[in-house]
Amino acid sequence: MSGLNPQQREAIHYLDGPLLVLAGAGSGKTRVITQKIAYLVEDCGFRPRNVAAITFTNKAAKEMQERVGKLLGGTIANELQISTFHSLGVRILREEAKVLGYKPRFSIFDAADCAGIVGETANTTDKGVLRQVQAIISNWKNALVTPEAARGLARDEHEALAAHAYLSYEATLRAYQAVDFDDLIGLPVKLFSEHPEIADKWQNRLRYLLVDEYQDTNAGQYQLLKLLTGVRAQFTAVGDDDQAIYGWRGADIDNLRKLPAEFPSLKVIKLEQNYRSTVRILKAANNVIAHNDKLFDKKLWSELGHGEQIAVTACRDNDAEAEGVVMQLQAHRFEQRTRFKDYAILYRSNHQARIFEEYLRDHRIPYLLSGGKSFFDKAEIKDITAYLRLLANEDDDPAFIRAATTPKRGIGAATLQALGTYAGERHISLFQAAFEEGFAQRIQVRQLEPLLEFCQFINRSQGRAEREPAHQVLPDLLKAIDYETWLYDHEEERVAQTRWANVSEFAQWINKKSEEDGRTLVDLIQSIALINMLDKQNTDDFDAVQLSTLHAAKGLEYRHVFLVGVEEGILPHRESLDPAKLQEERRLMYVGITRAQLSLRVSYCERRKQMRELIPCEPSRFIAEMGEDDIRFSGGKQAAETDKATGSARLASLKAILATGKR
Repeated sequence: MSGLNPQQREAIHYLDGPLLVLAGAGSGKTRVITQKIAYLVEDCGFRPRNVAAITFTNKAAKEMQERVGKLLGGTIANELQISTFHSLGVRILREEAKVLGYKPRFSIFDAADCAGIVGETANTTDKGVLRQVQAIISNWKNALVTPEAARGLARDEHEALAAHAYLSYEATLRAYQAVDFDDLIGLPVKLFSEHPEIADKWQNRLRYLLVDEYQDTNAGQYQLLKLLTGVRAQFTAVGDDDQAIYGWRGADIDNLRKLPAEFPSLKVIKLEQNYRSTVRILKAANNVIAHNDKLFDKKLWSELGHGEQIAVTACRDNDAEAEGVVMQLQAHRFEQRTRFKDYAILYRSNHQARIFEEYLRDHRIPYLLSGGKSFFDKAEIKDITAYLRLLANEDDDPAFIRAATTPKRGIGAATLQALGTYAGERHISLFQAAFEEGFAQRIQVRQLEPLLEFCQFINRSQGRAEREPAHQVLPDLLKAIDYETWLYDHEEERVAQTRWANVSEFAQWINKKSEEDGRTLVDLIQSIALINMLDKQNTDDFDAVQLSTLHAAKGLEYRHVFLVGVEEGILPHRESLDPAKLQEERRLMYVGITRAQLSLRVSYCERRKQMRELIPCEPSRFIAEMGEDDIRFSGGKQAAETDKATGSARLASLKAILATGKR
């Protein structure tokens, strides 16, 4: 407990009822959660398996597990229930599947699998419409809106289309013995609401709950927490209303507002001492967020000194902005002898990254781009996981179709269409339909033979996957389907090499997990939809500038931050100017400012290139809200050329000094 401030100590020791810890940016909230877990186990007699900590990302859960492991030892830490909301949902559903009419081996469909079903039920192939319909259905599910209720809520043509598709979508998922990510919260809520005895069982199992990033919970997650804590209400919720930036994906800041009303005995403790940023950075952040309506009054303070002035630069256009940022970054790095990983370039939207990537590449500066394509989204990984999903659940129709046709093995579109029609009439899966005599009579023998051969291969592999460790089964599976040969036959050599390397890496990763945990291939497959490839590469050890959206940067910190494109129409976004959305945009600016530890540079363009036009831009209102006391303004039309020349000359002289020093 040494080194904790009085408010942190109070939050750790408080057990007299429900507790809300309002943890400002950089106020040591993870330390409070991990120390409280240790306190519950070591001093209060809680068994590790009765304590659950719930986070929003696998990375946060992994970090928490590691920190608790250092306090309690790895064996005890492994007994704790530290997981994401969705992982907890999976654990509940696997155990209680029968009550809801599912097999314990139900499939978890990702967004791409679900898009196929939504496309069919909504009768559209337009990707834009499809994404919109999926998002609407997802928001309804997060808000616990049933398909029947959704019909009365539709306000426009897209919502009407989504409401029409929603009922069929749910029925199709159930027919496939599958759930989507939103069901991992919604179904446990339904289970506990309709079966109090099961809710009681889980309340007794998880006797104390700690919830991280509470401001990001949606309606479904809030209900799940209420049902899990029950009348005892033994929980600590840790959150910050000033960092609620996920309203667009269903997070509901009202969950914070409701807590004092729904839990009258709620204790509120504020963590306002910041251990991350200098006084000037915090002053700017406090000034900005003061323009929002406040649920709880809170003001960050720091003992880390005044620090550098914040720099706000007006740039001629987006080329000048990107070039200026890269020149400043290089000059600062030479002067301060820092590393590339000490710097982050943060922006509102993904499309803003491209020009910064170009200039960083031109200057041979290594960088990492957050929010890039997930390893699991690569076509070759989806091909292999289709086979694995089928081994875990032969009723997984999308996996069946993908595996049966990749690599090609003589099963054509006409065969699959006939199979799909027959399976639909019989209300059975494609796999089951393939073995029925009624289907055999509908197609020719030459069509049936390769189909049965494929299904029998899956049956044989399934038997091994249930019994043997993954590292024995997976190499044989890859060899049997001859995926490597198929890749080289269908792709240019360099592309085939890259894709096969990804498959090999995936196989090594699965094998390693199997050897570490002694788990069979089926055990691993059942959680594969939730596995994040964080083990794939440890980016913390890679010396590179971080490029990230503000949303992806939440929870992270960098010594030196460039906050770019801070203009009206970008931040705040042009579609977020009504009062509620504007407040969320302001919180996004606050999150951006509070990522910086030692220095913050803010920039905006006076004109921005869009296609071949130069569009005039206005600095964001949030810049004025930062105040003027601790800010150095520079740039603009007149100063642009001078700044560029001065920056180049300064960098050249620094390089010369360094070169001399080396000699």
